[in-house]
Amino acid sequence: MTPFSLMHTHPSWHDAISNAFHAMDPQYVEILLSASHWLPGPEKIFNAFSLPLDQVNYVLLGESPYPRVLSANGYAFWDAAVTNLWSDTGLSKAVNRATSLRNIIKMLLLAKKSLKPSAMSQEDVARVDKTGLVQTNADFFQNFMDHGFLLLNASLVLREVEGKVRQDVTAWQPFLKSIFMFLVKSNPSVAFLLLGNLAQNIKPLLPPKTRCFVAEHPYNISFIQNKKVLDFFRPLDLLKGV
Repeated sequence: MTPFSLMHTHPSWHDAISNAFHAMDPQYVEILLSASHWLPGPEKIFNAFSLPLDQVNYVLLGESPYPRVLSANGYAFWDAAVTNLWSDTGLSKAVNRATSLRNIIKMLLLAKKSLKPSAMSQEDVARVDKTGLVQTNADFFQNFMDHGFLLLNASLVLREVEGKVRQDVTAWQPFLKSIFMFLVKSNPSVAFLLLGNLAQNIKPLLPPKTRCFVAEHPYNISFIQNKKVLDFFRPLDLLKGV
């Protein structure tokens, strides 16, 4: 097993997580065990594995957890501090402050043709008919998981030490390689979406012939109108209300 909680993980992952964790550098693990502050914390670090193994269709790989206690919950791109998605003036204030989330939602609105490439301001979002759209951030990310998205980061932790993100990404590579080998063996058709430079560093860890899609990180405004991104997400209709 691991020294960190598996309380919120599905049992189908337990052996794989334990094996993958023991592939990591013991000295790095000791650093985490001795550190008092890192996100999302030992109780949430493996939360993404709440999705049962046999339900995983995609791996959406980001970079690292959010740098805020209320936001980091163990799922990539899911800002747990955000509740409502919309306001009378367009996107809610919390969404507008969360750059990646804001750009993901605008991309999905563009994919639905609810927005036009030349008109994506807050005022344009306000004019979108929200009837039938998901209303809360929790339900939005539940849509991702209902479609089989495993929401992982290239580094499962974010430490307070400045400039250590790339070091953490490197340290987690043996873990991710083991997890991905296990996953692809279970489901050879699983597709990987690697968003951002740090996530794309994971590509060499994937088994040969694995379905893989790469794009810029959603904090880049170009993500919103990336044709490959739009074409991938359009059929999924992830903004559909629950």
